[in-house]
Amino acid sequence: MERPPGQCEDPRASDDDSDPEPEPDPDAQAEAYVARVLSPPKPGLASPRASLPSTPAAAPGFLEPRAASRVPTVGAPGLLSLPPELLLEICAYLDARLVLHVLPRVCHALRDLVRDHVTWRLRAQRRVRAPYPVVEEEDFDWPTACIELEQHLARWAEDGHRAEYFCLADGHFASIDSVLLLQGGTLCLSGSRDRNVNLWDLRQLGVEPSRVLVKALGTQKGSTHKGWVWSLAAQDHRVCSGSWDSTVKLWDMAADGQQFGEIKGKAAVLCLSYRPDILVAGTYDKKVTIYDPRAGPALLKSRRLHSSAVLALLADDKHIISGSEDHTLVVFDRRTNSVLQRLQLDSYLLCMSYQEPQLWAGDNQGLLHVFANHDGCFQLVRSFDVGHKSQITGIKHSLGALYTTSTDKTIRVHVPTDPPRTICTRSHHNVLNGICAEGNVVVAASGGLSLEVWRLQA
Repeated sequence: MERPPGQCEDPRASDDDSDPEPEPDPDAQAEAYVARVLSPPKPGLASPRASLPSTPAAAPGFLEPRAASRVPTVGAPGLLSLPPELLLEICAYLDARLVLHVLPRVCHALRDLVRDHVTWRLRAQRRVRAPYPVVEEEDFDWPTACIELEQHLARWAEDGHRAEYFCLADGHFASIDSVLLLQGGTLCLSGSRDRNVNLWDLRQLGVEPSRVLVKALGTQKGSTHKGWVWSLAAQDHRVCSGSWDSTVKLWDMAADGQQFGEIKGKAAVLCLSYRPDILVAGTYDKKVTIYDPRAGPALLKSRRLHSSAVLALLADDKHIISGSEDHTLVVFDRRTNSVLQRLQLDSYLLCMSYQEPQLWAGDNQGLLHVFANHDGCFQLVRSFDVGHKSQITGIKHSLGALYTTSTDKTIRVHVPTDPPRTICTRSHHNVLNGICAEGNVVVAASGGLSLEVWRLQA
């Protein structure tokens, strides 16, 4: 999958932001892009899938069963006189949150048992019965991971029959290509090829169906943008939308979704990342552009980091990570203002989800790839076939959960083990273009004009 990455500044990266290119027709450009990048492969012409590395004999997160920490013995017969193994067995039947937050208050012996990360590591291994996590850092948060794993498994138990399902089909009249959850999953934004960004109040689901769709953002007559809306990103209560009309518009959800800024670029905006101090846009003209959203917004830097359109983008305090149709993943160092790595891949990445040190990405061949960040150096560690038959268009990864959507018209729910274990699959009548999960809500964007919503048990 990966060839050795370059470690220095790439001479192809350019600061020139003044290419004298003719202004394209955004609709024609968007249609050509979709036909090229997102159309299902023709029978007999599909690209051969990359060979997947076999599961290592001893994966990072896998432990052979061994004795847990010793609990001080107590002279009088009772619960605390039991061996640690029996205490852990009893605790396994209790809710993980109760074990973490209540048992330490009972006595010092139980406090010491609960504070030992080996306790939680063994509990997680018992739940998933597979190597976990795929990438483990030195200070991996085992208690939180265990809580999230158990919650995820409980919510989607028995093929997710306890999850409430809603289809929101009355807000858009064209394909929905981006979705974003806000405020713990109570509000939702959707961007569509009908050129609108719609605001939804998911608290009204099952209560007042007529009040779920709040409004379309913007005061422009007829639509939010003048081209297809392709990307959405948020930072606290501030949201941005990127469009094939080459603009990024900024919205303040604390002010009833009023627009507070606009960036007029030179190419279609395909992906966005919004941080407190920067707003980063990946565009059709192969560039990654950085703005300061606090000042104007003001243009800080525009770099041509790729030789084709930028399809996926993420940023944190140290790096900007971009994936392109040119089959590369570029890691840009914000501190040194230079390219740190350029990884050449066998496919191109369409979506990414990052929780340090794990970067999960879906590609145009229907494969998942996991990159590990080791002191600023990203390395491909695993590639997985999770059952998708065509492009993976959306991915959401956390310590305990993994969701994917695809143009094969399915959403798949996984446990993020090595390899991922699929615990639920939902089929749809049209392609699915993205996914977002927050709180107890999961939302997928459909090419069939609808939002597919699952409300999970709290």
